[in-house]
Amino acid sequence: MSDPVTVTVVTHPVAAEALTHLRDEQTSNQIFRTEMRRLSLVVVAEATRGLPTAPRQVRTPLATTDGVTLASRPVLVPILRAGLGMLPAAMELLPDADIAVVGVQRDEETHAPSEYVAKLPTRLDGRTCLVLDPMLATGGSLAHGCRLLADRGAAQPITVACVLAAPEGISHLRASGMRLHIVTAAVDSHLNERAFIVPGLGDAGDRQFGPPH
Repeated sequence: MSDPVTVTVVTHPVAAEALTHLRDEQTSNQIFRTEMRRLSLVVVAEATRGLPTAPRQVRTPLATTDGVTLASRPVLVPILRAGLGMLPAAMELLPDADIAVVGVQRDEETHAPSEYVAKLPTRLDGRTCLVLDPMLATGGSLAHGCRLLADRGAAQPITVACVLAAPEGISHLRASGMRLHIVTAAVDSHLNERAFIVPGLGDAGDRQFGPPH
């Protein structure tokens, strides 16, 4: 039986350089946000490689030629709050996309996900959804967000765009029973005792937006 969860690791020099800046503890919040957008452009471009298209003819200044248009309007789903950093790049590549948001926070003691907001269409039957979350650590938040989409009928496999992933998070998603495609810039070594990715880049939300309090 085929694996319900596939993983694509983006290999591109621009992505590798941007990720290096994100990992550097000396990178300021301002530069971190810039590099997050830069890396997200490459990751989201790869994550949307399989989007269906429809033929369209256009007239150039010289002749008529064949082109394409996206066959459907995808739904971008950032997982708050860190996923907001990937949203500008995704919107730039998919300007006609709809946007839904899911807010899931992790209990720092139990590491269990807790939903605090979910602004989603009632039904997503057959729609292509792209989930944006920089860090696939334990997998709890992403599994929760993807389950909300699957329960509303989103087309599977649901694509998840990440900056970093941990093996433990990938395993958790494999155990969820959902069909998912994970696109990430790197799969790191492991999670530490605080469920942070190692070597990682720290807390992606805090490094983009500052500490919450």
